[in-house]
Amino acid sequence: MKNLKTEIKWAVIFTLMTLCWMVVEKLSGLHSTHIDKHMVYTNFYAIPSILVYVFALMDKKKNQLNGKMNYAQGFVSGIWITLFVTILAPLNQYMISTFITPEFFPNAIDYAVESGRMDREAAESYFSMKNYLLQSLIGTPLMGFLTSAVVAFFTKSKEG
Repeated sequence: MKNLKTEIKWAVIFTLMTLCWMVVEKLSGLHSTHIDKHMVYTNFYAIPSILVYVFALMDKKKNQLNGKMNYAQGFVSGIWITLFVTILAPLNQYMISTFITPEFFPNAIDYAVESGRMDREAAESYFSMKNYLLQSLIGTPLMGFLTSAVVAFFTKSKEG
């Protein structure tokens, strides 16, 4: 586990960044009065997510690999970060839905129904803890693998 110290640290940082992002979304009204804009603005979450991976791989390169990291080393490090973030994802989703923004699911359901995007049954099924937990367990590794692949390319050492 000592060799994975950097990956664990950055997985925790990623998880905390996600919690902070949800607080910002809630405080800006994206989970209540401006829920109609949530689908657009929540996509900006990708920016700090990618930056965390960039900083993580730069940290790995500088502090554990003596400033030299090939693509495979960066990609594997990113995969480990993704694994740890995925393990933390259910707890993170529970904390978000229970403590940070418990009103999100009811508000999202009401908005989806009132705007005609979904009937109530479909909205209640989609905007639920069960579905969001499932989405996080599928989406986290998919996006993490993709992010790891791209970020590893840009953070690898330049060869000769």
